[in-house]
Amino acid sequence: MTLTRTKNAREWRLVQRPTGAVSTDHLALVDAPVPELAPGQVVVRNTHLSVDPYMRGRMDDRPSYIPPFPLDAPLDGGALGVVVESRADGLEPGQVVEHFFGLRETTVADASTVFPLDLEGLPAETYLGALGTTGLTAWVGLSKIAPVRPGDTVFITGAAGAVGSMAGQIARLRGAGRVIGSAGSAAKVAHLVDDLGYDAAFDYHDGDPREQLERLAPDGIDVVFDNVGGAQLEAAIDHLNVGARLALCGMVSQYDVREQYGVRNLYTLVTQRATAQGFLVADHLDEMPAFRAEAGAWLRDGSVQARQTVLDGIEQVPAALTGLLSSGTTITGKVVVRLDDPA
Repeated sequence: MTLTRTKNAREWRLVQRPTGAVSTDHLALVDAPVPELAPGQVVVRNTHLSVDPYMRGRMDDRPSYIPPFPLDAPLDGGALGVVVESRADGLEPGQVVEHFFGLRETTVADASTVFPLDLEGLPAETYLGALGTTGLTAWVGLSKIAPVRPGDTVFITGAAGAVGSMAGQIARLRGAGRVIGSAGSAAKVAHLVDDLGYDAAFDYHDGDPREQLERLAPDGIDVVFDNVGGAQLEAAIDHLNVGARLALCGMVSQYDVREQYGVRNLYTLVTQRATAQGFLVADHLDEMPAFRAEAGAWLRDGSVQARQTVLDGIEQVPAALTGLLSSGTTITGKVVVRLDDPA
């Protein structure tokens, strides 16, 4: 890629807050001037942008664990890029870096918020997915929050997504005896079983998830990794074994609705002496070196597959976001928008 700095670059902005499902009407791709470089800053030409479900929550103007996106301002998110200009010690043009100022073609940032990255022969998008925060989320959830023990039956909701694709494989490597997943289409169910090594999976459109779990987990569930919430979480709670552990990672079924699903069987957590803990990967970023050391070895020896859906061109950001939030789409694994090649 060229290391020439441009005067203007395109960036996605939120121009209207959605009241239900997000659409292209809520976003605008704006050509904006690139700010002047101050001492201690770098200019990064972004090559890969991360698109994630949590971005939908940031479009609502309500308190949460991360501030909402402001209107008519550049959107941010995980990204990889190449330094094209630097006024900071230790960062030179040509270096590949990672940062959290994505959804734009060019980023000007303080050097303290930009981190050099050695791709080590792996595709760049791997560091936004399997070796990024989505992979770390799965690793933390099944290693620290709801640790898998040998022989456990593990149930993962949203299993074909970026986090779920890693979670099922990590559960197996941690010694799970049976790994079950839910997904939004027959093709994704087949993908979980045929490609990712799940023992069983079901399409949540195909009937009551309680009945699906009665069939697929007749001996109960020891670990739940929940990305979906709602009826699937309620069904999982109905099938818990004594001492079960639940890692509550996300609730994508609730992101576009105003009336939240009321889980009705929480008393089962008491009778089964289960533990349920919500967690945010942002609280565990100090684990990234240990995670990348272990997961990187898995990727290189073939123990784990990095599943990604890569869309080319910054224009694809809305399609990436609406696709990963919609059931029944063909998107699997981590969604990345590729702008250029850092090599």
